Amino acid sequence: MRQPADPGLESGFAAERLDSVVADVVRETDASAALVFLLQPGEQVLRLALLSGVSQQIAAPWARIPVDAPIPVLDAMRQRRLVWLGSQEELARRYPRLGIVLPYDFMLAAAPLTSGAMVWGGIVLLWPIWHPPQLSKDERQAVTTCCQRAADLFEQAAQHGRPLRAPEEPRVLAPQLAEADPAEARAALCFTERLPVGCCALDLEGRLTFINAAAASLMDAGAARLVGKRPWEVLLWLHHPLFEEGYRAALISRQPTSFTAVRPPNTPLLFQLYPDGSGISIFITPAAQPATTGPGQQLRSPDAPVSATALYLLTHLAAALAEATGVRDVAERVADQIVPAFGPQRLILMTQEEGRLHIVGHRGYRTDFVRRFDGTSLTSATAVAHVLTTGDAAFFPTLDDFQRAYPEGPRYEKTNAWGFLPLTVSGRPIGSLVLSYDQPRPFPPAERAILTSLAGLIAQALDRARLYDAKHALARTLQTGLLPQALPRIQGLEVAARYLPAGRGMDIGGDFYDLIRCDETSAVAAIGDVQGHDSTAAALMGQVRIAVHAYATAGISPGDVLARTNRLLTDLDPGLFTSCLIAHLDVARHRARLANAGHPPPLLAHPDGYAEVLRLPPGLLLGIDPDADYTTTEIPLPPGTVLALYTDGLVETPGTDIDDTTHALAQHLVHARDQDLNHLADTLIHHATRDAPRHDDIALLLIRPKPHSG
Repeated sequence: MRQPADPGLESGFAAERLDSVVADVVRETDASAALVFLLQPGEQVLRLALLSGVSQQIAAPWARIPVDAPIPVLDAMRQRRLVWLGSQEELARRYPRLGIVLPYDFMLAAAPLTSGAMVWGGIVLLWPIWHPPQLSKDERQAVTTCCQRAADLFEQAAQHGRPLRAPEEPRVLAPQLAEADPAEARAALCFTERLPVGCCALDLEGRLTFINAAAASLMDAGAARLVGKRPWEVLLWLHHPLFEEGYRAALISRQPTSFTAVRPPNTPLLFQLYPDGSGISIFITPAAQPATTGPGQQLRSPDAPVSATALYLLTHLAAALAEATGVRDVAERVADQIVPAFGPQRLILMTQEEGRLHIVGHRGYRTDFVRRFDGTSLTSATAVAHVLTTGDAAFFPTLDDFQRAYPEGPRYEKTNAWGFLPLTVSGRPIGSLVLSYDQPRPFPPAERAILTSLAGLIAQALDRARLYDAKHALARTLQTGLLPQALPRIQGLEVAARYLPAGRGMDIGGDFYDLIRCDETSAVAAIGDVQGHDSTAAALMGQVRIAVHAYATAGISPGDVLARTNRLLTDLDPGLFTSCLIAHLDVARHRARLANAGHPPPLLAHPDGYAEVLRLPPGLLLGIDPDADYTTTEIPLPPGTVLALYTDGLVETPGTDIDDTTHALAQHLVHARDQDLNHLADTLIHHATRDAPRHDDIALLLIRPKPHSG
């Protein structure tokens, strides 16, 4: 009978335990904010799972982060160590994109959540600028303990078949507030009502939670109109980036700030903001004159400009798109940024090719729904086609507005507002962007302006990405065409090979492998890696492979094969260097002769359960010195032995010593040596890629002599 899972590891209970872990480290280090990120199996993104002390709106740009993004928490995970940023200047220098979006004074620590070889995610903690320039010993220990407790929790949950996954929206850890005595609460309320100054309070999301009569009078608005709302979204005269910027600055830096706003027709008010971990208290008093007061700002806004948050988010998206490469990469970054940051519940991104629109990315829709619109003709009577052919965006604040314009237009579930934006570059149609919202949305001019700017950024990124994809496809075709399509059958040998392209956003590599039949009882195995990641590297890889193939069949030693190939490369002078390892396999004598030109050492798993890293005499990379010599080493290769040749992509993990990962791979090889060789190849690839994303191509060639039959 199957035993029930430990109820203590149910997702809900485990999430509560994670809350407790984070609350403890915030309390013990006196951090002002905490953010927990998780890697998701099968995804190339880091997802924000939990936050404390900061609003979801401010954290929105980091709800989903590509694993190759330049950001402190990913560096901490790659390097498996704590990253400390002790000033805004240091943060802006090392992480300029982060400095642009959060240009405030604070200190930051990022630490990885790891157990053994597994990287589960990372945690980020913030402190006000008055924190000492370095973490104390006790604070570092508290962070270390937090990371270990969280990692243990993730590992236990995974072992019990209930792995913790990041929710669709990050959970917010409620601030720890002291229980208020009812009598004291009434007294405090009476106290604020008697004050001649305005008092109000904002929560971490900027929503008004309290306002006294004096503040309501000064702001000329009733409490019922303001409570539960962001003031700058309700009162036109406060709808100015400086108000929202004051809230953001106070919340992130935990420092008081102030500004002067002019209430129509001409009443200046001084707003003084005092933040803590639960929100912001605001004093409102009449100002002597409509001028800048101390560090504050004068604020006069008869119109509705773009919000401060929108401007920061637009800048952040521009930086993210500048780092994107292919179309798929652009689509993922657009979806990762726009849905959490700009308000839509769903989006569809389409590109135009040969008069039709093709969906390259979507978020929030079921795949079967969006698939119906893939291939929409530009001549169709649809909003996505209309905006692209006319070049004018279309906004539909309500369902009635949409249905009047497109009576046959499809509606997804409870969608009630739409934005259709053309994507054009220098007048050329690139595609369309569809944004949809659950609630009716007025789309004021400022929002339309920001969405139009978004469309321009996306169009430029897609245009670059399509060119990149075309070049990448050509180079990849060249590379794969130069690799062997099938390995020859060699009597007495089992062989298996794998080639795995690098992760998303990377160019092609020059990795290659080959198995060359010499006669009935011998063969030559070769593996190598040309420096660089472009079509030049792929072309040179083809030349190296052809040269190795020609020299290997001449009956010379592996060292001589490398020497002759090296002389050829130095004569060609391609400006690139190549690592290469050659193994001559004598099946009849159960021997192998090997020579190495700067390549990672082969692994050898013996039938008796012992694995070793073969430290062959090192030789120079090919293409450096035409007179370089390469030593040939002979080793026994009895039946049942597994010889593994590989490129460095299999063992290189940022922040981890390559010798450690090589030895770990050798141990994994020996434990799985009895598997079918194809299964063993898959096992090794999975072992190498499961814990961290790889940033280089991987080539793997496995060789195992068979025992004599009968």
